[in-house]
Amino acid sequence: MARVPRGADKERRMSLGGHLLELRRRLFIAAISVIVGAVIGYLLSEIIWDLLRSPMVAIAKDHNATINYTNITQAFDLKLQIAITVGVIISAPVWLWQVWGFIVPGLTKREKQYTFGFFFAAVPLFFAGCAAGWYVWPHIVTLMVGFAPIEDTVFLTASDYLDFILKLVVVVGVAFILPVFLVLLNRVGVISGISILKGWRVAILVIVLFCAVATPAADVFSMFILAVPMVALYLASAGVSVLNDRRVARREAALTAELVA
Repeated sequence: MARVPRGADKERRMSLGGHLLELRRRLFIAAISVIVGAVIGYLLSEIIWDLLRSPMVAIAKDHNATINYTNITQAFDLKLQIAITVGVIISAPVWLWQVWGFIVPGLTKREKQYTFGFFFAAVPLFFAGCAAGWYVWPHIVTLMVGFAPIEDTVFLTASDYLDFILKLVVVVGVAFILPVFLVLLNRVGVISGISILKGWRVAILVIVLFCAVATPAADVFSMFILAVPMVALYLASAGVSVLNDRRVARREAALTAELVA
């Protein structure tokens, strides 16, 4: 038997106090998952930092390049930043599930199916986007630092260096989820599949501009690595939406025919 949330009556209608209690419970679970993930991230922070600075170590063999700490606490701050980011990423299934669970009681059965599908599509796509960002960032660092003359010394602040990498990884992860939102909007009738398909030129332009901003303009390979899967995901979302519209149209035509008969 399904659990009735605290503060809900037999018809599963919740009072404001019940909603607040349910929100607090789910926020607590989400926070615990992030903390557990952050602990794991902290234990792995030295390994992760070694991986993150490996391009600079390779560059330093042929170029005067180094990563600098500008204050006493910055090394510890970097470990915390890595830990929290890792915690948020690896706990994504848990806190996304808690968000979904809080929204579900107010949805219809059909809407629940859509959000359930959204959850199971969004999580792997988010991880895939983070993996793509992780793959391209060493190429970006190597390319951009390579523009400095060999006679000069490249001093990179550790916090700026880490911020650049982590933001790139997370932003690309979020970008990979956006096509799922299009499918969800189509499922609830906000936008048609044809409209999504007709906007492919604008979508590809936006994707290319996004990838050009996220990667150096001279690094065509990295931009290509990011742009191709994003375009494929957009076209896939358009195809799924068109098929859904046709299915809905056939069902409505059959219902109309039954009513007329």
